[in-house]
Amino acid sequence: MKFGVVIFPSKSLQDFANSYRKRYDPHYALIPPHLTLMSAFEATEEDAAQFAEKLQQTARNNHPFILKTSKISSFYPVNNVIYLKVEPVDELMNLHAEINKQWAEQKNEYAFVPHITIGQKLSNDEHSDVFGALRMTKFNHEEMVDRFHLLYQLENASWTVYETFRLGKE
Repeated sequence: MKFGVVIFPSKSLQDFANSYRKRYDPHYALIPPHLTLMSAFEATEEDAAQFAEKLQQTARNNHPFILKTSKISSFYPVNNVIYLKVEPVDELMNLHAEINKQWAEQKNEYAFVPHITIGQKLSNDEHSDVFGALRMTKFNHEEMVDRFHLLYQLENASWTVYETFRLGKE
């Protein structure tokens, strides 16, 4: 099975992201807007259960924090992904590092850049047009993050929550 670890933002931030995702993200119907803490990885259900226990400890060791999004950016020319830039606050970066340390054999393809994808798999021309229109959009949003989620992928390729972990809670 495939698993991943994410933060789901508030409904208002998801609604904003979805206003673009429904047009520019082919994964729109498969998973809500999210910030990936650990990319998709293969594991057995037994491995996932053990990983969930470690994630519970990680959640207890970390505290809620403010998630700040400030602008729309892009990973071009590496790939044609357009995203909401999330400020890399220490609490978020530490949470990411601690989660990824738990599953050491998992190698990340890219360095961790906190973001919420709003468009991907765009042609070069489409990326240029969309990003050109959006990059000047001023967007300042702050919200408290107090949980993260272990997800698994269903047979239809959509993702669903396996377990939720509250930060700083016993």
